[in-house]
Amino acid sequence: MIEFHNVAKRFGKIPVLHGISLTIEPGRAVAVLGPNASGKTTLLKCLLGLVRPDAGEIRVDGLSIAHSPDYRRRIGYMPQQPHFPENLRVVEVIELVKRVRGITTSVELPYIERFHLGTELQKPVRALSGGTRQKLSAVLALMIAPHILILDEPTAGLDPAATRAFKTELSQHRARGSTILLTTHVLSEVPELVDEVVFLLEGRLAFRESVAALMTSANSQHFDEALLYRLQQT
Repeated sequence: MIEFHNVAKRFGKIPVLHGISLTIEPGRAVAVLGPNASGKTTLLKCLLGLVRPDAGEIRVDGLSIAHSPDYRRRIGYMPQQPHFPENLRVVEVIELVKRVRGITTSVELPYIERFHLGTELQKPVRALSGGTRQKLSAVLALMIAPHILILDEPTAGLDPAATRAFKTELSQHRARGSTILLTTHVLSEVPELVDEVVFLLEGRLAFRESVAALMTSANSQHFDEALLYRLQQT
């Protein structure tokens, strides 16, 4: 279980999160949506420990992340713009992450095949396209069998084949009970990726609702129309 209790954050004089309280039950897949600068990425980075909240508390499985950093071992993370050491080869990046995670088996091989990275393994990171970096990021996040997946615009830069592969993997991780938090601007993808939506406006929780309820209340088969209808009620 992931719990945000009155989480607030500002950068300098600019407030970004205003007292967010939110509970994500185990095994749920949730999209954190909102316009640019609404606080989506900051909220995810607070959960990852990459940003420290100014106020409030975040708990994972009942333990405060401020006092128990070991929770991160259970998290797979795909940032919007992945950064890796430019001089390392792809295979070296994978092995580095495995060592850090304490992985001694070849867990990466199915994912390398799934994302067609076999021909890229000996290339230095500096030679990779943006899409290939995103594929590498997907391999690193998925291969650890994470209990929690945090995905920031995960399909951005992926070609159609890689996008399909990623959605298949995400569906399998959902079936195994992984908890998923993601952001995306591709609203058409939301119904197939998640169970429910958390919508932020100016750093505040505007609403939380299941995808099915949103589409039913709007009497629409199109998620973007349903979301607009819900926002008009806010």
